[in-house]
Amino acid sequence: MKAHLTRQTFLAGLAFAGLALAAAPALAQSAAKIGAPAPAFEAVDSNGQTRKLSEFAGKTVILEWTNHDCPYVRKHYNSATMQTLQKDMAKEGVVWLSVISSPVGEQGHVDGARANELTKSRDAAPAAVLLDPNSKVARAYGATTTPHMYIIDAKGTLAYMGAIDDKPSASAASLEGAKSYVRQAVAELKAGKPVSEASTKAYGCAVKYAPVS
Repeated sequence: MKAHLTRQTFLAGLAFAGLALAAAPALAQSAAKIGAPAPAFEAVDSNGQTRKLSEFAGKTVILEWTNHDCPYVRKHYNSATMQTLQKDMAKEGVVWLSVISSPVGEQGHVDGARANELTKSRDAAPAAVLLDPNSKVARAYGATTTPHMYIIDAKGTLAYMGAIDDKPSASAASLEGAKSYVRQAVAELKAGKPVSEASTKAYGCAVKYAPVS
C-alpha cells in the first residue's frame, strides 16, 4: 500500500512538473511586473509613424488595449466613458496610447485608416493609436483582454495593470457607481503616493494573438 502511494505521489509530481514546464513559455512572454521598469517597445501608429515608449520618458503613460468589436469596449465608448477619461488624462499631462493587437483576419483588426476613422467618429482622444498585429507589444505586457489597462509612471516604472474599473460587465448600467481604477491610480501617483490597488483582474474580450514567428 505504501509503495502504491509512493508511486502515485511520484507520478503526480511528474504530471505537475509537466504542467509547469508547459506553462513556462506563456509566463515568459510577459516581462510586465508592478514596480519594475515597464517593458520597452516600438510600434507603428495609425499614421504610419514609429513610436517608442522611450520617447515619452518623464511622463506618465497609459496603455489601453482595445478592440472596437468587443462589447466590453463598446460599453465604455458608447457611453463616452473612455473618451472622457482620455481627455481628462490629457489635461493632467498623461500620454494615452490605445493599442490594437488583433492580427489580420481576427476580430478587431484594423489598418491605420480605419483606426483613424474610429478615433474620429467616436470623438476619442488618445495621443496615438498603436497597431500591433504581430502581438509583440501584447506579449511584452501580457495583455489578456480588451480593455486591459497599464499605467507607467514618470520614472518608467509599471505602476498599475488590470481592469479599467470594478464592474466586470458589458452592460452600460454597470457604469453607474463604478470605481475607476485608472483615475484612482493616476490621482495617487500625482499626490506622490503608492498606487493602493496596483494590480486588478482585467475583464473583457480575449486579446487575439498572432502566431509566434
